[in-house]
Amino acid sequence: MTKKERATFVINTLNDLYPEIPIPLDHKDPYTLLVAVLLSAQCTDVRVNQITPILFAKADNPYDMIKMSVEEIKEIIRPCGLSPMKSKGIHGLSHILIDKYNGEVPQSFEALETLPAVGHKTASVVMSQAFGVPAFPVDTHIHRLMYRWNLTNGKNVVQTEKDAKAIFPKELWNDLHLQIIWYGREYSQARGWDLEKDIITKTIGRKSVINEYNKKLK
Repeated sequence: MTKKERATFVINTLNDLYPEIPIPLDHKDPYTLLVAVLLSAQCTDVRVNQITPILFAKADNPYDMIKMSVEEIKEIIRPCGLSPMKSKGIHGLSHILIDKYNGEVPQSFEALETLPAVGHKTASVVMSQAFGVPAFPVDTHIHRLMYRWNLTNGKNVVQTEKDAKAIFPKELWNDLHLQIIWYGREYSQARGWDLEKDIITKTIGRKSVINEYNKKLK
């Protein structure tokens, strides 16, 4: 198969598996999404979804968030890990949203990426899921699967994002990145996954990945 044919196979298979695409992080507006995505760094979405209701019950907007101290935020979000950095980031970006953007989340990559603790991936998730702007946020699942499917050399997430954007049609990016995340969780985990159930890797996977998998079975 050519790279284009592999990409088409991925699109068709994921559309069959995930005609309806659930959003991984619970939120109600751009601000709560921004905070949830920030919390998800090196933390599972399941854990984030357990913590955000507690946090948002106290503050689900920047005006209420800055009434809390960094220490109070840190205590609530501690189970998500990296709580010292994340609590400062949440408190700091809430101040900036009030001071510069009338309490609203800005609708540009550039503005989002200047906020404390907000990197390119977080900005991409917010732009795609909150504002419907085409983006292709690359998390660990997408990075792993794009390599397994021989659609990128997998050297770093920047290259993986670039390759994904080059290979998949722009109008599919927002749905596709979520579909790949769900597929990675359910069928193509980092360790101990079942290649027989992982139809995409089994069909179009990188030979070295499949050989390595088979070697471990022996």
